[in-house]
Amino acid sequence: MPETVRETDLVISCRNVWKVFGEHSERLAARLTPQTTVEELRASNHIAAVRDVSLDIRKGEMLVVMGLSGSGKSTLVRCLARLLDVTAGKVSVEGRDIGALTETELIALRRRKMGMVFQSFGLLPHRTALENVAFPLEMRGQDRASRIARAREMLALVGLAGREGYFPRELSGGQQQRVGIARSLAVEPDIWFLDEPFSALDPLIRREMQDEFLRLKGMLAKTIVFITHDFDEALRLADRIAIMKDGAIEQIDTPERIVMAPATDYVAKFTSAVDRTRVVHAGALSVPVGDHAVEGAPLPAGETLHALARRIVSDSRAFIPLATADGRITGLLDRAAAVDLLFGPAA
Repeated sequence: MPETVRETDLVISCRNVWKVFGEHSERLAARLTPQTTVEELRASNHIAAVRDVSLDIRKGEMLVVMGLSGSGKSTLVRCLARLLDVTAGKVSVEGRDIGALTETELIALRRRKMGMVFQSFGLLPHRTALENVAFPLEMRGQDRASRIARAREMLALVGLAGREGYFPRELSGGQQQRVGIARSLAVEPDIWFLDEPFSALDPLIRREMQDEFLRLKGMLAKTIVFITHDFDEALRLADRIAIMKDGAIEQIDTPERIVMAPATDYVAKFTSAVDRTRVVHAGALSVPVGDHAVEGAPLPAGETLHALARRIVSDSRAFIPLATADGRITGLLDRAAAVDLLFGPAA
């Protein structure tokens, strides 16, 4: 069941969404229920790429969608942007059913609200980086002076100042990706869809782009849906993670809860190789102050156990105060539980 979210915070809402491929798949809409199986659809020569998905995405949230190849994650995101029409169910953006929009209304919504970056950079080869970034503003009808000024600003934002006149062939893969990100940001989207945007990059550039992305996320209050198959990437970037299998969402939750409280055997297996100490924050092991004395310097509740390992091990207190960035005590860290997670339970 989707979480309850205040209506004013809700940007994207997805209810019982199905996307089925096959001949005359639209005729199946009335017959699709939560009990409909993959095998039943396969018997009629249909494939369910998305199965009965319901979720809410909040304003300013980054939802990372994960799953193996063929799990339906890319199809789901294309349904959220209505690049694909759903077979059944409903997708709403800021309260509007996007399935009911006319083509003109849909184009206006995308131009005004949405930015998209996919694996293939899609840069125009005969236009410079500056012209590529300015292109969607040109399509919007914006005057040349203002769109060029905006494009320069966006290229600077992603660290490409000085390369405005370069053609795509003169840029590295990572730089081309930055141009793609700058282009999607140029229209000032409130909603940003990114489908494995870093998967084609080598590890060093990928890490650099993740750092860049986190910097942009901190500066720009965007609602982001980010697809990846890399769990480490998801853990670095996500506010929440949705794990998909065979078109359905197995679990949608914070990275900590996905790792510490997997909802299904599949999620447990999917996350089994994850170093929990790099995911779990000290605050997750917090207990109420109660009758305990609060003594000595606190530890930051927002840091991971991995980052605090030395301080936890060298601290003799059974319960260590935890504090927010502004110094407010939020609870106490159960040192024994933290040590068990860091090194395994004592024999």
